[in-house]
Amino acid sequence: MADPTKRIANWDAGYDTAAIKAKVDKKRADMLARVQAQFPAIASMEGQVKQVLDLAGATVIEYAYYLSFARELWSMTHEREMSGEAAAVEAETLIVKWVARGLTRSVLETIRTGVFNIAPPSSP
Repeated sequence: MADPTKRIANWDAGYDTAAIKAKVDKKRADMLARVQAQFPAIASMEGQVKQVLDLAGATVIEYAYYLSFARELWSMTHEREMSGEAAAVEAETLIVKWVARGLTRSVLETIRTGVFNIAPPSSP
């Protein structure tokens, strides 16, 4: 049997809290600036999604799931900067996933198109 001592030592060295704090302290100002730039736009997007859900008559318990779908679209379009047909195909894949989890396709499509301005894929 392999000796786990080396793995444990590597883990312990990698999670030295003083070293982690020093790294985070160096990056904190930039991290805060990015948060201040992104959070208002994310909050606005979530507000638009909630309007779609209100109009669709979604239950309160479903909000979290639809917002998770919307955050995946946000990540795809803003963090990975995906657009065009690639975004359309990826959004369709996400729709299929969330329909399989019990959400309504038409509501997901409305979020995709109405909030994110992503057209349906050109080929099925």
